Amino acid sequence: MVNPPSSKDSRHFTVDALTVRVAPTRDQMALEAAEAAAACLRAAVAAQGSAAAILASATSQIQFLAALTRQPGIDWSRVTLFHMDEYLGITPDHPASFRRFLRERVAERVHPRVYHYLAGEAPEPLTECDRYAALLGAQPIDLVCLGIGENGHLAFNDPPVADFNDPRRVKLVKLDTACRQQQVGEGCFPNLDAVPQYAFSLTLPALVTGQKVIGVVPEARKAAAVRDALRGPISPVCPASFLRRQAQATLYLDADAASRL
Repeated sequence: MVNPPSSKDSRHFTVDALTVRVAPTRDQMALEAAEAAAACLRAAVAAQGSAAAILASATSQIQFLAALTRQPGIDWSRVTLFHMDEYLGITPDHPASFRRFLRERVAERVHPRVYHYLAGEAPEPLTECDRYAALLGAQPIDLVCLGIGENGHLAFNDPPVADFNDPRRVKLVKLDTACRQQQVGEGCFPNLDAVPQYAFSLTLPALVTGQKVIGVVPEARKAAAVRDALRGPISPVCPASFLRRQAQATLYLDADAASRL
């Protein structure tokens, strides 16, 4: 059920269990999401002496991550970080590597306690899935920050492989063409043939294990996916619709991403 915006506050509404906030600009959206994420991390460190978070890697996250790393009062030396996906066969220094993306935009700026990375070039991919799943299972997650893909994916859970009841934490997936084309459009690869066909991904259940889940979704090119996630059925056809079952989640949109609601 959709609870529409009130006349007093057109920027805040709920869709089923999910809270949605719409900012007029991308900069404001990024700042509001970063402030919420920082508050979560500070509270976790204050309450338990440490915090753990899972961060997304995408061009849509650049402004948010920049704002997050500038937030005051976070003792990053007490924060353990994970990421949520990586291409199979990609080395950590490849220009499109998600490890490189997060190393340059987060780890080298704030120096967390540890950043656990998925090894895209692991010689035994299924063993790598198990290794990373064990790390996640041993560490309660306070915060997950994610985006939504143009095909509605969360991490690399594209519609053909999305499973709301997946028993695994990490799996090897085949990327659909729409997802691979998005990577070309974002400038990560020169053409479709250059985009790997397989990738590691946290599963949908693993992505919502955080005590707080923050979605950061700017740009008009995400507007159709946002519409399908919030106005369509809750179904793996649009994996992001899974967020509507998550009372701990808040989706931050800019006006462009919300333009088709």
